[in-house]
Amino acid sequence: MAQRLHLVFGGELVDPSKNTFKNVDDIHIVGIFPDYATAFDAWKAEAQRTVDNAHMRYFIAHLHRLRDEEAAASSTEELG
Repeated sequence: MAQRLHLVFGGELVDPSKNTFKNVDDIHIVGIFPDYATAFDAWKAEAQRTVDNAHMRYFIAHLHRLRDEEAAASSTEELG
């Protein structure tokens, strides 16, 4: 069975209605998690910790969707 890795990250946004970070160097990488449930728990903890700042947002990125293990060369390998 393939792993379904998830990345949790976040930071302060320029405008709360958009997804543009104020300073990319300040993005908080919470971690990479082995499944969605664990990633969701980490996301929720960070979101609740920063709830008083309307400009702070945390996201879950589905890393497993970036690679197609069935294809001979995934789109990410073709970039190099």
